[in-house]
Amino acid sequence: MPASLPIGTRGSPLALWQAEHVRDRLAAHHGPELGAASLSVITTSGDRIQDKPLADFGGKGLFTKEIDEALLRGDIALAVHSMKDLPTQLPDGLCLAAVLPRADVRDAFLSTSAASLAALPAGAVVGTSSLRRGAQVKRARPDVRVVDFRGNVQTRLRKLAEGVADATLLAKAGLDRLGLADAATSVLSVGDMLPAVAQGAIGVVARCDDGETRALLQPLNDAATQTAVTCERAFLAELDGSCRTPIAGLAVSEGDTIRFRGLILSPDGAEWHEVEMTGPGAEAEAIGRQAGEDVRGRAGSAFLDKLT
Repeated sequence: MPASLPIGTRGSPLALWQAEHVRDRLAAHHGPELGAASLSVITTSGDRIQDKPLADFGGKGLFTKEIDEALLRGDIALAVHSMKDLPTQLPDGLCLAAVLPRADVRDAFLSTSAASLAALPAGAVVGTSSLRRGAQVKRARPDVRVVDFRGNVQTRLRKLAEGVADATLLAKAGLDRLGLADAATSVLSVGDMLPAVAQGAIGVVARCDDGETRALLQPLNDAATQTAVTCERAFLAELDGSCRTPIAGLAVSEGDTIRFRGLILSPDGAEWHEVEMTGPGAEAEAIGRQAGEDVRGRAGSAFLDKLT
C-alpha cells in the first residue's frame, strides 16, 4: 500500500464529487487508509477560459492538459476525469487505468418557462457550450436561438435563473451526483438527444509504469462500461472528433453483444448522418472504428471539411 496516493482533479463541485467517489471506492476495496488520500485541485485551461467558446481554443485536452502534466511529473498518483472530457489519444506514458460503472447517459432539459424542448416558443434562447447539444437542438427546433453558455453546473443554473437563456441542457448524471436532480424540468430520451461519447462515465488515469497504482485501481473497473466506452471512443477517434465537431455516440452492452448508434451533424443541425451497428462485445473497438468509417464515407469530405 503506497504511503500516499494524491488524486488529481479539477476544482468544480462535480469534479470534486467524482474524485471523492473514486477515493471512497478505493477505501472500500483496499482499506480505510485510502479514504485519507489527498485531493490535488488543478486548474485547467478549459477552466480558465470562461468568456469564449472552447472550440476557438482547441479540443478536449483543454480540460486535461495541466492534470496530465502533473501526473507525468509525479506530483499526483492518479487523475479522475469525466470520460467525455478525455481526448481519444492520451499523452505518452499515461494509461486509462479504470472506468467506473456508468451513470445515467441522458441529457436533462432545464427551463424556467417551458416543460420541454418542444414546448419552447419560437425564438426562445437555449444556452449550451456543447456543439453536440446545440446542433441537435437546432435539428429538432430550427426556430430557436442557441447561445454559448459556459461554466460549471451551478453557474449554468444561476445564469438560467437570471434569464440569460430560456432553457439549457445538462448531463443527467451530473445533476444526480450533485443532488440536483429536481432542477431538471424533464429528461430527454437518447432517441431525441443522443449523448456525448462516454457521457455518464468516470475515468481514472495513471502512469503506465506505475504498476502499484494501476493494480489498486483495477477493482474499480466496470467491464461493461469499459466495453461501451471503448466502442464510442473508437468512433470519435475515427472521425477526429474535437470541440469543433458535433458528434454523439452511445454503445450499450447486452451480454456478449454491443449495440452502437452514432451521429454527426453540422453545427446548425441542418445536415446530419447517422449509423447503427451491432456486434460482439469483444470487437467493440473495431465496431466503433467501422461505424466511424461508415459515417465518414456517407458524409463525404466536403461535409467533414466544413467542421474543421
